[in-house]
Formats: sequence, structure tokens, C-alpha cells
Amino acid sequence: MNIQEFFAQYSQYFFLIVIVVVFYFFLIRPEQKRKKDITKMRNELLVGDEITTIGGVVGKIVTIKEDTVTLETGSDRTKLVFMRWAISSKGAQATEGK
Repeated sequence: MNIQEFFAQYSQYFFLIVIVVVFYFFLIRPEQKRKKDITKMRNELLVGDEITTIGGVVGKIVTIKEDTVTLETGSDRTKLVFMRWAISSKGAQATEGK
């Protein structure tokens, strides 16, 4: 079997493998890296950090337990309890333009 016959016979498999590799490097791998970074950020939270939740609530961390975080929001010092997975980012996020 020469090289032309080999490529003619296995070319469809070659393109399938190329598509799988492209999907891995452009879709799956960046998503795994993003999840790893978010998990690291959530595990490194400290009392006093300002955070934003996935619902848009901005507050300062008062207490941290294993799975929950207590936030103090606003000037009236209202305390809210959130699950750790509900934290979106550290610091206040910028709002959209008006």
C-alpha cells in the first residue's frame, strides 16, 4: 500500500481526529481552565474582601464557613448569607453603560 492509497482510505478518520483536537483546544480546555481559576479564587477568599455574587449583590465578607459566606451590604450593614459557589468575582464589577 503506498501513501496515496493510505490517505484515500483513512482521510475521513484524519478529519474527524482534527475536529476533535480543535474542539478540545478551543472549547473544552479553556472552560476547564476558567473553572479552575474560579474555584481557586473562591477558596482564597478572606474576611474583609469585597465580592460580587452571581446575582449582582456586592458586599464585604464578614464571616466564612466551609460552604457559606456572610456578606455585609450597604451602609445599613445588612448581613446576607450566600453559598460559596454563588460568588462570581472578587471586587465590585463594573456596571454596563447607560
